Amino acid sequence: MTDDRKNKPRIAHRGDWKHEPMPEQHETFVLSRSFSHMEMDALRLGNIPQAMEDKWFWYMEGSTLWAHRSWTGYCIYQIDFKEDGHHVVLVNRDPEQYKCTSMEEDIASLNKLLDWWTELPYNHYNEWLSETYDALQKADQA
Repeated sequence: MTDDRKNKPRIAHRGDWKHEPMPEQHETFVLSRSFSHMEMDALRLGNIPQAMEDKWFWYMEGSTLWAHRSWTGYCIYQIDFKEDGHHVVLVNRDPEQYKCTSMEEDIASLNKLLDWWTELPYNHYNEWLSETYDALQKADQA
């Protein structure tokens, strides 16, 4: 989304979309990964969903990124970015809000999401296609 007054991307804020706090049922892990200044700038822009296929609302406050599912507002990831590249991540473990229980799957999923979210411009449709494909493959393996 752009701010038409200055033709600059609009920065997402907590109040721009429905959002729930991270539940008490959560786990913590460290994500070791570096980000360029441009990638961090892309993350700082956040994302306000523009279409039904746009599954994520995220915003940053200070050095923390909050990632919520757009339809429910559930907080799935909270990432506290660290200068040393060892970022502290809280992941939702409330089974009513989030079904994944595998730390390995969460690390892989979050890395894939961050790859999408650091691209400018962010393309929610390609992300949606990728997530749909992954879900179909996972269902086929079950």
